[in-house]
Amino acid sequence: MESYTTYDYDVLVIGAGGAGLRAAIAAIEKGARVGVVTKSLLGKAHTVMAEGGMAAAMGNVRSEDNWKVHFRDTLKGGGMLNNWKMVENYTKEAPDRVRELEQWGAVFDRTPDGRINQRNFGGHSYPRLAHVGDRTGLELIRTLQDHAVKLGINVHMETTIYRLLTDGGAVVGAMGFNRQTGDFLVFRAKAVVLATGGLGRIYQITSNSWECTGDGFALASMVGADLIDMEFIQFHPTGMIWPPGVMGVLVTEGVRGEGGVLKNSEGKRFMFDNVPERYKGEFAETEEEAEKWLNGDREARRPPELLTRDVVARAIRREVNEGRGSPHGGAFLDIASRRSADYIKKKLPSMYHQFMKLANLDITKEPMEVGPTCHYVMGGIRVDPDSQATNVPGLYAAGEVAGGLHGANRLGGNSLSDLVVFGRRAGLAAAEYAAAQSGSYKVDETQIRAYIAEATAPFSNPQGENPFALMKELRQTMQKNAGIMREEGELKAQLDILANLKQRAKNTTAGGTRVYNPGWHTAIDIQLMVEIAEAVVLAAQARKESRGGHARLDYPEPDATFAKLNHIIRRSSDGTLSVVAESLPEMPEDRRKMAEAKDLKELSDKVGA
Repeated sequence: MESYTTYDYDVLVIGAGGAGLRAAIAAIEKGARVGVVTKSLLGKAHTVMAEGGMAAAMGNVRSEDNWKVHFRDTLKGGGMLNNWKMVENYTKEAPDRVRELEQWGAVFDRTPDGRINQRNFGGHSYPRLAHVGDRTGLELIRTLQDHAVKLGINVHMETTIYRLLTDGGAVVGAMGFNRQTGDFLVFRAKAVVLATGGLGRIYQITSNSWECTGDGFALASMVGADLIDMEFIQFHPTGMIWPPGVMGVLVTEGVRGEGGVLKNSEGKRFMFDNVPERYKGEFAETEEEAEKWLNGDREARRPPELLTRDVVARAIRREVNEGRGSPHGGAFLDIASRRSADYIKKKLPSMYHQFMKLANLDITKEPMEVGPTCHYVMGGIRVDPDSQATNVPGLYAAGEVAGGLHGANRLGGNSLSDLVVFGRRAGLAAAEYAAAQSGSYKVDETQIRAYIAEATAPFSNPQGENPFALMKELRQTMQKNAGIMREEGELKAQLDILANLKQRAKNTTAGGTRVYNPGWHTAIDIQLMVEIAEAVVLAAQARKESRGGHARLDYPEPDATFAKLNHIIRRSSDGTLSVVAESLPEMPEDRRKMAEAKDLKELSDKVGA
């Protein structure tokens, strides 16, 4: 019989990125005994790869900016499918969370008069992103990590959680293993916060790091938590596409925020021809006007390169499909002709070194080749907008794994501030819930033994499938059939493929021992990845329109029928997934007027307190 080690906590946080660390800090400060589990090392979470900045309406560069404009921009960018209350909580609190990071030691770039500097980003009406060059995520993690260590955080590094433990319908802990030793670990907890990040690794071309296999979505769904808006996958418009070994590596939106422009193979700035009707009048219509904006003219409108990510990604795809793409199937992103070499190296140091090291290309002299890459999921675990509680008692979620904030499309920069706003809320609520629980921790020994048997099965199955081959098949087929452009036949074919993969994923093999064994880790990962891929495809099939990050070739336009519907993925008692359409929460009239404002002057601080 396999042995295991048990740990007891009031609150268990799964994930040590921005959301997880902020949740842990909040729970510790509330008096809870907190444990944090991370698949990687502390300080190495995927958050460090977020480069451009964190959005917060602080008004440091443009005094007209305020939470109401940020509220309007976020809802408009999300196709009005966002949870309005979640957006309000977020836009009101984001400035305080940025200032808090500054108080804890974050070193932000500064305006000439010493305030936190803010840069332009796609979909934001004003310069709104607090940043540290193009290494903002790294600074955020460094600051949160230092603060958490100071508070005495308990961290279990290189540990994978592969099942949640339940008792009477409530989550009471988690089951996992140490990736180095293969030893099994049981975490008993009165509340669990999922902060596990995204699911980009279910796609072949992605900016996501190896950890982002969708664990949290699947873990939550398997214990009965609802998922929401899983059809909305964001394909960031600018990922590296050459050389092949670095395909998908992110090229920050900060390049466009600092003046970079997109051109096709004919040298034309094609984004002027791709402004959607809902954004008409808000963006520059000529290169002359865009140039005035670049030179600081406040009356000039933003260049169309700063449209939302879904719009820009599809515009690049259109240029490629119509024969005007770059040599390797993307577009050219040019900042070399827009800014001086010194300016580029100062404002975009990571991008300069990234292209020099990975592509032998000097971005101060030459344009970059870029193309869409799977970057983010707008959907996730459905949570209460105030507490981040799921529909399963004792389970909370924050960060990318939680849905509701971004609607159909996330604005760049809204993710990093999302992490700290809702990480804090989740940690506070989880600690309060844990404090209200009486009695000792309850875990079912039968559950634990069953999960250990399930996890070790590949070692006694020498004739089983190669988990790496299954992973490759999953990622290639999701890229082909459920990628940036979708249609009914391919989605239906993908569901058949996933049904087959789901059965084969239960019959994998792993050789050797449990001591750092990537084959075994992959055998466990693939089971969760197939589950969450099915949720994405089911939701994509149900939404027969194009909106935000979801584009259908067979339904190329938005459909009013779906304009006020969220799709909920729900698991039945027999384990099957189904899609339920639910109406959006009703937005109060004063908030609706804010969201639909045409003139930003309507959103002065005198309106809608």
